[in-house]
Amino acid sequence: MSSWNEGRRPITIAILAMGGEGGGVLADWIVDVGERSGYHAQTTSVAGVAQRTGATVYYVEMYPDAEPHEGDVRREPVLSLFPTPGEVDVVIASELMEAGRAIQRGFATPDRTTLIASTNRVYSMDEKLALGDGRVDSNALLEAAHAGAKRFIGADFMQLALDAHSVISAALFGALAGSGAVPFSRDAFEDAIRAAGKGVEASLAAFALGYDAAQRPAPRPVAAPAAPAGGGPVPITIGRRPIDPAEEAAAEAERRRSEVAATDPASLVGPRLQPQAARIAEEFPTTARSMLLHGAVRTAVYQSPAYTDRYLDRVARLAAVDTDGSARLTTEGARHIALWMCYQDTIQVAQQKIRRRRIEGVRAEAKAAPGQLMNVREYLHPQVEEIADTLPTRLGRWVARSRWFGAAVGRLTRNGIVVNTTGIIGFTLLWAMAMFRPIRPRSLRFGREQAAIEAWLEKARAVAPIDYDLACEIVECQRVLKGYGETHHHSVESFTTLMEAADRLVGRAGAAGTLAGLRSAALADEEGAALEQALLALDAEPERAPAVS
Repeated sequence: MSSWNEGRRPITIAILAMGGEGGGVLADWIVDVGERSGYHAQTTSVAGVAQRTGATVYYVEMYPDAEPHEGDVRREPVLSLFPTPGEVDVVIASELMEAGRAIQRGFATPDRTTLIASTNRVYSMDEKLALGDGRVDSNALLEAAHAGAKRFIGADFMQLALDAHSVISAALFGALAGSGAVPFSRDAFEDAIRAAGKGVEASLAAFALGYDAAQRPAPRPVAAPAAPAGGGPVPITIGRRPIDPAEEAAAEAERRRSEVAATDPASLVGPRLQPQAARIAEEFPTTARSMLLHGAVRTAVYQSPAYTDRYLDRVARLAAVDTDGSARLTTEGARHIALWMCYQDTIQVAQQKIRRRRIEGVRAEAKAAPGQLMNVREYLHPQVEEIADTLPTRLGRWVARSRWFGAAVGRLTRNGIVVNTTGIIGFTLLWAMAMFRPIRPRSLRFGREQAAIEAWLEKARAVAPIDYDLACEIVECQRVLKGYGETHHHSVESFTTLMEAADRLVGRAGAAGTLAGLRSAALADEEGAALEQALLALDAEPERAPAVS
């Protein structure tokens, strides 16, 4: 006797989505479509971990209704609660990394699965916490998506949803309908949206965009740039990410800015920085002028035009020993000196948080209507060191050594402080902190940072006539200095170690490449374990003499 379910299997769909993206709504819509079409349908979910270390997995199974055979004791199927690796028909991922995780977990397989994924990136905590560029190569994810699924449907469904003033779940729902991977009509999908009764028009607009996107070929990985004819450096594309139209437009704008900066720097800055722009045009090589203008504006906003003069004096000292036609030492010096001189302190944090452009950006992101009230709450956790560093030198040293002050701050801030930036009290508090900017040059940390910058620059200046490439690498070691609190402490320790290693490498063959490798090791982990191992390996190598020309 044949069973009522012989030869049949359910339609299985796994959805990987993050909080706020409507993954639960998407699963409910799919269930509604199935039930309207005469299927038994069920949805379950397993919550992911907070702080973007994993998405919630929503799982849908749909079993076609059928007439039971004689002798069957069960009229309804028993449906699974979680996707089984190798047994999933459709995987829907709200972000490219989640598509990669679905493949890694075996949900998407080349023999069965239609993979629908948005190609936008929402960086994970591991990527954000990396000291260097910790972003996963999007090309590798795209390659895995094409290879790891029977069919891959990819588009920036997040942007499509934003264009329709909706959420990504509606665009992904349209992609599922357009994929043809499930045996339901477009009308059935749209009816499910209408039946929900919330944001119907916007959801239908996003659905239509997603449906159309599913008809187009999925993006392919971007080929690595070829070496230019006649030799020369290969252009670097960080992460080899697929070209984003907004990034492409920004790159084109920067290219045009660089062209203008080379001939007329004064036209790119306001009246307060005209003297500095004139100096850049007169004293510095054309290839470095765009970077110098960025640094001039940054230092002026951070402190004052007088601080910008100090910045230009420092870059000029590197330019004086720059013997290379590309002016690499000057250009990289212009970048990294500005970054270090504009170190992040409590004054800078307060200044950034109350900027009008930032508040307007938050309003736009939240889609707040004109005149609509909006609250922006900041979570702050000030430490004694941060407070002491902001105070005048003598007072700051006393505060840093004071046990009772440290205990008082610890009691007040052990659970953090929430400040409403858009409220009168919160805004006034941050505004008052930002008003400490004129006294920053007398603060404890300012003196410490300026002394460290001078020592670093003098080292690069002294090395440049001996080993130009090594001097450039010494300048780029500033990249190691990051964060605040314990992270900053560790980064300072790593930077100090790198500078000591640079002293040992002067005069050795391949010194620049060796220091670059040590810098990469320093950026590999916060604790410095990789750097320690790299130094041990360096100590074990026989010293190589420089090549004799």
